[in-house]
Amino acid sequence: MTKNPVINALGALAYIAGLVSIIFYGGDAIEHSVENSIFVPIAFLSLFVFSAATMGYIFLGKPLQMFLEGEKKEAVDLFLKTLLAFAGAAAATVTIGLYITSVL
Repeated sequence: MTKNPVINALGALAYIAGLVSIIFYGGDAIEHSVENSIFVPIAFLSLFVFSAATMGYIFLGKPLQMFLEGEKKEAVDLFLKTLLAFAGAAAATVTIGLYITSVL
């Protein structure tokens, strides 16, 4: 992705939010049309593999490129800062979600 860990973390969070929104709001339409079908586990496993590849690209793409170019310390720093930024974004999301559900 980029050399900005905050943008990388927000990109990962945006991917997760988009995917969960599609599953949450579109789940009812899919649930009744493919109930008791072999395609449901195939779809979920495919989605899992795709998500793992996407997150791998977001978190490891630029650091791995930097590492292979000889910028080893910078690559490790970027990876760790991206993880820290993502942890902060995830914690903020959970906190906001808990606050909203307790108010409603």
